[in-house]
Amino acid sequence: MIAALVLSLNALAMLLAVPAQAQQNPQDTVWIQVAARPTLASANQEAQVFAAKIPDVAGFSLVGGWYGVLIGPYTREDANRVLQVYRSEGQIPRDSFIALPNNLRNQFYPLGEDTAQTTQPAQAPATGATAEATTAPQTQTADPVVIAEPSPPALPDESPAEARRSERTLSRDERKELQIALQAAGFYNSAIDGAFGRGTRSSMSDWQAAKGFEITGVLTTAQRQILLDDYNAPLISVGMRRIIDTQAGISLEIPADEVTFSRYEPPFAHYDSSGDLGVRVLLISQRGDKSTLYGLYDIMQTLEIVPLEGPRERENDSFTLEGRNSRLVSFTQASLKNGEIKGFTLLWPAGDEARRSRVLSAMQASFERSEGALDDAAGADIQQDIDLLSGLEIRKPKMSRSGFFVSSDGVVVTSADVVQGCTRVTLDYGYRAEVVSADTQSGMAILRSTQSLAPIAVAELSPQSPRLQSEIAVSGFSYEGVLGAPSLTWGKLADVKSLEGDTSVARLELAAQPGDAGGPVVDASGAVLGMLLPQTAQGRQLPAGVSFAANAETIRGAMEAAGLEVQTQLAGAALPNQALVNRATGMTVLVSCWE
Repeated sequence: MIAALVLSLNALAMLLAVPAQAQQNPQDTVWIQVAARPTLASANQEAQVFAAKIPDVAGFSLVGGWYGVLIGPYTREDANRVLQVYRSEGQIPRDSFIALPNNLRNQFYPLGEDTAQTTQPAQAPATGATAEATTAPQTQTADPVVIAEPSPPALPDESPAEARRSERTLSRDERKELQIALQAAGFYNSAIDGAFGRGTRSSMSDWQAAKGFEITGVLTTAQRQILLDDYNAPLISVGMRRIIDTQAGISLEIPADEVTFSRYEPPFAHYDSSGDLGVRVLLISQRGDKSTLYGLYDIMQTLEIVPLEGPRERENDSFTLEGRNSRLVSFTQASLKNGEIKGFTLLWPAGDEARRSRVLSAMQASFERSEGALDDAAGADIQQDIDLLSGLEIRKPKMSRSGFFVSSDGVVVTSADVVQGCTRVTLDYGYRAEVVSADTQSGMAILRSTQSLAPIAVAELSPQSPRLQSEIAVSGFSYEGVLGAPSLTWGKLADVKSLEGDTSVARLELAAQPGDAGGPVVDASGAVLGMLLPQTAQGRQLPAGVSFAANAETIRGAMEAAGLEVQTQLAGAALPNQALVNRATGMTVLVSCWE
């Protein structure tokens, strides 16, 4: 073990020289927090234990009255490597994490130094119950109450006999909590049963040895507190405290050092980010029934704060939603009881899963309902926006184009550009589609819905070449779905070939919009003559009134190559105008690309 430690320290020799250089750029430095203690005496003792094993140990007072033991400072890149090496060698707890310098206050270890002054930006304003009461925006109702937990008194040292006596007073749940903490620290791998048998005693001895304490197999009261503090370090780091929101009728623990009450916009109470992590919390509170709950479940999934990927489950009187992407992890839970829907949403940055899961568990365990829900009229003076719902941004696709059904089971032809670089493709927002084929040469893609669909109309391809200057129409979502339904744009067939003489492409006299691309080009009988191509087709920006379309034969060839049956319309009479509109728009579908 000693040899391994020497090797790891040698491997980190260059990294451990970084602090002196990092001090030249305070904004770029970070620390690694390895412990947090409720008292100065216990934190100072812990700092000495770590300083005997590893260099660059420092102690600072933290927000909320706690005291932190940290190592550093480092650049973020070097901190990640130091964190990895020390964790793998068991020199620091597994739940150690990178801490930002503006979360640190006065330095208490080592005496006579003040590295915070060289790494910490301008001191952040104090937070907590007093700050929240004075900085929250004025509303028509009282702000939520934040309950700050008092710091516990210093714990005396105990002899082994005294430690056994104090241990006997622990409840079964308190014993289980110690086993859970030992398990999380990597020292215990047996059942969480609250029984301190041979396995638990052995893990306690191993933990004492790792911490530099006398090995007795029985933890003193102070050692139990250190163990639990290490386990709860993720919660301590974000200032978990209980709030009571009487307007919402909800109380629970929240990361109070990272969020502050902002406003009410039913059905949400907004707690916006006030720290460096970018955390947000929403309390959900509204009156309603099962239909209201189900509607909320659907609406939440249209919001930007609920990424598309992630598990979601709806029960008879409750639901949960989890969404993940490269930036964000979102979790929502809500339930219906006595005509009131209550719940919360936790928004957390991606890449901090261990801390997020602990905070989420604490919020779930502490969640309590009280009578009363948010008034539907609260926040009525907030400026309205078509892209916002109760102050939350509605998710918008990366791109939307038109498409049209070519089979009764949900196969769609559309523009190839709309399926490029997408994590998900949908039809009419709600139905997921898979890409069967996409050909950038022809500019056409074929999609298949993952659910059974029943289109109002299915495209029938024209078997013959249309006459020049004949009237045609394009059905499409001209403004990418903003209007909610497709519309027809009228024009004429200018030529049966492109400007370069390509006979697979027709030229149209048509004032199309970007959203119309991928829509069906139909003649007066409703037969499909082709698919409208984007305005930048063939790498050119076309003049107004000029459009191109992949013709029916190109569509037919792509469908046959994909093994799909092609429906052809025999020569038919011109349809009345309304019938033509109904047929063309009935086969048209909105195709959206989502990141």
